[in-house]
Amino acid sequence: MFAAGDRVLLAGNGREFFVRAGEGVLSTDLGMVQLGELVGLAEGSVVETHLGRHLTARRPRPTDFFAHARRSGAPMHPKEIGAVIANTGMNRRDRVLDAGTGSGIAAIFFGSVAGEVETRERRPEFAALAEKNVRDAGLANVTVIAGDLLEASGRFDVVHLDMECREEHVVHAHGLLVPGGYLACYTPFIEQFQAVHDAARPLFDEVRAIELIEREMTRSARGTRPSTRVCHTGYLTFARR
Repeated sequence: MFAAGDRVLLAGNGREFFVRAGEGVLSTDLGMVQLGELVGLAEGSVVETHLGRHLTARRPRPTDFFAHARRSGAPMHPKEIGAVIANTGMNRRDRVLDAGTGSGIAAIFFGSVAGEVETRERRPEFAALAEKNVRDAGLANVTVIAGDLLEASGRFDVVHLDMECREEHVVHAHGLLVPGGYLACYTPFIEQFQAVHDAARPLFDEVRAIELIEREMTRSARGTRPSTRVCHTGYLTFARR
């Protein structure tokens, strides 16, 4: 059931509304919903607007936070986040360090998979937003720290960097990883990938990089074809200690 303050995704009629159960009113072209009526509802309940349109109340998943949560910038796309999880073997036994938190979207995905996540963001205002999004996601295993990667200490199974990486960041990450652990770096430009790759080569046993091309398909009465949306978003470098 939804408690007061919980995030709720109201979906139906081809629309989605990312709201909070409690005080206030959602006013849309489909009609109005009293948000207080969401408190105590079971997940999957159908809510009727004052115009008689039906919306289903869903518990938001990480993909919904990517689509609807407030952002401080452009987050990694789910295709890259999924590739980090898959290529590092991230699992519930892992302790993960995430740096370059931004609005916390990647940390929310990682927190839904790993045992413990520490995410670091240098800009206090971004860290505060990430903290709010993580709490909205209900993830008690994710800790948001307003601080630099180079200040991090401890041992981690996976270190993920979504930031402008320099050689000292790669070196520091290497020192934080357990034997067999993975460094994963997301870089939007080739020059940044080259810097990460060149810094990682002397330190790690295995280094490889990938680019993920995703094409969304569009189907209409005229036919089916790839969407014209941008299919490239960045490069991922994986290095194993």
